[in-house]
Amino acid sequence: MTGHDVVFVLVGLLTAGGAVLTVTSKNLMHAALFFAVTLGGIAGVFLTLAADFLALVQIVVYVGAVAVLFMFGLMLTRAPIGREALDGQNRGLAMAVAGGLFVVLSTLVIGAFGDLPTAEVTGPRIDDLGIAIFADWVLPFEVLSMLLLAALIGAIVLARRETGESGEELTVTRIEMAQDRDPDALEREQAALTSGSGGAGEEHA
Repeated sequence: MTGHDVVFVLVGLLTAGGAVLTVTSKNLMHAALFFAVTLGGIAGVFLTLAADFLALVQIVVYVGAVAVLFMFGLMLTRAPIGREALDGQNRGLAMAVAGGLFVVLSTLVIGAFGDLPTAEVTGPRIDDLGIAIFADWVLPFEVLSMLLLAALIGAIVLARRETGESGEELTVTRIEMAQDRDPDALEREQAALTSGSGGAGEEHA
């Protein structure tokens, strides 16, 4: 085994480990970070296969855009990033089913493509790829860029607080959230509002 093979195996193990941690992490932010590690490992695999351009695209598009977009979406929308309260306890069954599917699919793929001859590695033709993207496929390329822009704008709009919301509506929302946590919170909030309005009336008088 050459040094190149050792690097390929190490990068592959790093990528597989990041993928496993992505789907098993109980914290969504940690899962997003492990997802970025997985995408970076895939870029490393491309580098070991002498596909420098694909590795660069992988880093710029996926690690630098998609993974960061996931993290911004989690932070801007204030989504619950911890473990859900209603979490199923069928982890053993899920792992057994996933392992069985992995074995079956691996057997099918190896049996179908294991005996195919290996193609010779040709020189990279990045110029042809650039001409194809910006000449023949320029319209789908621009549509995809507009789609990503629309997704980012939508995330910002959803995360932005409504500026026209009155103080009364904010109080009602706060009471509803407190009542979900404590059934007796509504009475306490109403008592606090009553005392607050009484004090304001006395000061005004």
